[in-house]
Amino acid sequence: MNADVIYQLNESVKQNVGKVIVGKEEVIELLVIALVTSGHVLLEDVPGTGKTMLAKSLASSLSLAFKRIQFTPDLLPSDLSGIHFYNQKESDFEFRPGPLFTHLLLADEINRATPRTQSSLLECMEERQVSIDGETMKLERPFMVIATQNPVEQQGTFPLPEAQLDRFLFKIKMGYPSTDDGLILLKRFMRSDPLTELTPIATREQLIAASNSYQDVRVSDDILAYLLNIVEATRSHEDVVIGVSPRGSQALLRAVQVHAILRGRDYVTPDDIKAMAKPVLAHRIVLRGLQRGMNGTEKVIDQLLERLPVPSEEQLVAE
Repeated sequence: MNADVIYQLNESVKQNVGKVIVGKEEVIELLVIALVTSGHVLLEDVPGTGKTMLAKSLASSLSLAFKRIQFTPDLLPSDLSGIHFYNQKESDFEFRPGPLFTHLLLADEINRATPRTQSSLLECMEERQVSIDGETMKLERPFMVIATQNPVEQQGTFPLPEAQLDRFLFKIKMGYPSTDDGLILLKRFMRSDPLTELTPIATREQLIAASNSYQDVRVSDDILAYLLNIVEATRSHEDVVIGVSPRGSQALLRAVQVHAILRGRDYVTPDDIKAMAKPVLAHRIVLRGLQRGMNGTEKVIDQLLERLPVPSEEQLVAE
């Protein structure tokens, strides 16, 4: 296992993106984990908190093909996947690929598109392929979707269904900057746009190598049992209608393996699971009635982490 590849990638991306985005090291680290594990990210917060700027900064830091789609109510699935059109010069049908055929896709304001268009992302996010007119086309590695949405405005929006949310590895809130970070931000953008000055710090080959090097992180049977206990407890919680799916437990396992590497270890501890539980699991839980929302689901996860017994680290190292 070459853990240094992932560790150096994380440090380089945080430093490079940090030239534009101030005070969001934890959020940037989550994006790196998603990138390494071939996961997708949903950025949700009020307008103006830097969601789109963060996605653009990540794209500018990587030597990857990048496409941005502004989701609107009149956007069609074919606008994403592409179409077959008749080429009169060649007297034959020709395929014109859509923006899905890229490495890093920014789906801006994803909840403004209709459910029909939203659902066109399901196949490519899960299976890394697109089916068009009966033909299946594979997407090139790496492939990552970063979607943004504004949770405040409800008029003209279409909430993402549970099946769509389950495709995202993380759901992340940006949050407002602190006073000190806000001051740095004002000074940084006062005379120029630092986004235009970013240069790539990683190649596609380095990203693929990183994606192939985290699976060897050791996960003991006790840790696997602890992780599964948390997931199963979400399904039996008194305030929960729909708990975390098996896809969610697999996503949590991948995330904690990379998180362990970023903390300088080649084995997973309960602290890794506790750190990744909310961003991985909270958006996969549906609460009863008026309790719905990310704050409610995060409280459920906090309750479960307090209730469930934690395996000892000495035993994990010994295994």
